[in-house]
Amino acid sequence: MEPILQVQNITKTFNLSKKQQKIEKTATKKRVAVDDLSFNAYEGEIYGLLGPNGAGKTTALRIISTLIKKEEGEVLVNGFSITKEPAKVRSQIGFLTSELKLDDFFTPNYLFDYFASLHKVDPQVAKERKDRLFDQFGVSEFKEVKISDLSTGMKQKVSLVISIVHDPKIIIFDEPTNGLDVITAKTVIDFLLALKNEGKTIILSTHIFSLVERICDRVGVIIDGKLIFEEPMTNFSVPNSLEERFFLEYEKVRGSL
Repeated sequence: MEPILQVQNITKTFNLSKKQQKIEKTATKKRVAVDDLSFNAYEGEIYGLLGPNGAGKTTALRIISTLIKKEEGEVLVNGFSITKEPAKVRSQIGFLTSELKLDDFFTPNYLFDYFASLHKVDPQVAKERKDRLFDQFGVSEFKEVKISDLSTGMKQKVSLVISIVHDPKIIIFDEPTNGLDVITAKTVIDFLLALKNEGKTIILSTHIFSLVERICDRVGVIIDGKLIFEEPMTNFSVPNSLEERFFLEYEKVRGSL
C-alpha cells in the first residue's frame, strides 16, 4: 500500500542569537532542529511522533504543513510535493497546534465561515459541516461569543473544528491535549478515533506515553531531530513497554554525545 504521507530525509537548522548562545552555554551558532528525518504514514492510521520538548517534532510538522521551509529532503502529501505544490498540500492537510491563536475579537461562527470561504468550501456543505461539528463539540451555544470570552477548553475545541473545516485527508495535531481538562481532553481523543474510523490519516505529536499507547497504530520516536526508532504499537506490552524502550534509546543517544 502506498503511503499517503512520505517524509523523505528532511533537515532544518536555525541560527542562534548571541543571547540564545549564552542561555544555552554554547559557542555553536546553529542548531539542527530536524536531522535527516524520514517516516511514512498510511491512510486510516494514527501515527504518533513521540519525543521530549525540543526534540524537533513541531519543526517537522510545520515543514510538512508548508508553514516553514526545509533545507534538504522532500515531503509528499497524497502525492503532492511541499516544494512544488504547496497550495495543493495545504488543501490536503488540517493542522492544529496548542500555539494556535484565534483572533479574540471574532466569534466561532464568523471564523468557521471565514476559513470555509478561504478553503473554497461550498456554502451549503460548510453550513452542514459547521452544524454537525459545533453540536459534536458543544460549540453551538457559544457560536456568537467572542473568542476572548471563551474558556481555554472551548478555544481548543473551536480551533480543532476550524482546522478541519475543509474535510482534509491528513490531520496533524501538535500536542492536542496540552492544557486541557480531562473532560475536554477525552472529547478530543474520542474525535481523533472517530476521524480514524472515517479513514483519515492522523499525525499526532506528543510527549505523553499514555496517549500514544491508547490511540496510535505506530510510533516514531524523535530525539535531537533524529528518528531513533519506529515500531507498530502491537510490538509493545508489559513489561516491554513503550516507555521502557524510549528511555533505553534515550540513554544510548545521550551517552553518545
